[in-house]
Amino acid sequence: MKAKTGKRKQVPIIEQVAELAMQLGQRHLAEYGATRSRHDFTQRQLLSCLILRAYLKTTYRGVLDLLAASPPLRQRLGLTDKLPHFTTLQKFSARSHVLAIARRLVATIGQRAAAQAPKDSALAMDATGLTRTTVSDYFCSRRGRKFRQWVKVAVVVMTGSLLPVALTVDLKPTHDCVQARTLLAQAQAVTQPTWLYADAGYDAEWIHQQCREQWGVASVIPAIQRRADGTLGGKWRGQMSADYLRQNGYSHRWAVESFFSALKRTMGSALSARRPDQMLAEAALKVLAYALRR
Repeated sequence: MKAKTGKRKQVPIIEQVAELAMQLGQRHLAEYGATRSRHDFTQRQLLSCLILRAYLKTTYRGVLDLLAASPPLRQRLGLTDKLPHFTTLQKFSARSHVLAIARRLVATIGQRAAAQAPKDSALAMDATGLTRTTVSDYFCSRRGRKFRQWVKVAVVVMTGSLLPVALTVDLKPTHDCVQARTLLAQAQAVTQPTWLYADAGYDAEWIHQQCREQWGVASVIPAIQRRADGTLGGKWRGQMSADYLRQNGYSHRWAVESFFSALKRTMGSALSARRPDQMLAEAALKVLAYALRR
């Protein structure tokens, strides 16, 4: 008769997300936002609740209902005595530093992933939109609405692990190059890859210059012909022929498309917030929650 072997109990993913959120928040958040506050809940606990809200695609009340029904999850957050009111989470999400903290946490995750990446690593940069309403595109087209407002999310991800190293969010559609400078600065502070891939939306000579001459990274970006004679202007843009793209692994750019696809499947593509500051925070927290989940 064989002896029974004990199996290690597997921790649910949502509890792992909660624990990671608390650990990362300790480095970037003070315990309390004000010295004269009631000190009922720490900023880490409130931020972790918002991350769980984004992870679960639910409301402020919804995430609190789940916490009330899950003692193990409350224990991960240190909320064993009582839970915050839903308005407490709502007000905390509107604070200006929540978005900045979310970016720092994304950068921390990216930095840890970059430390384990191979020497010849690569990044991919792109942007997508998160809708500001749950109304379907089909309904909008039947109503004759040609444009829906959405929040633009731009990221730089590692092509191997598909983890983000840089993040920006914007309330309105803009040209991709508008966020590129901020994205590149964030990524440069986190890692030193060999390649950077981006689509034609980032076709600009200054992006090549910043990557190649300041950062030391080989940028691979399709060039758009804007001259009547069909030539490409610029020292680096002129090299971006179809053969150059193919020979230098431009197909790796799919990684950022895969990231956005998985983000929308798991975290949802619609935002439930209505205030502009809360929309930006929710969009950033979706990216952060997905990174913690991975």
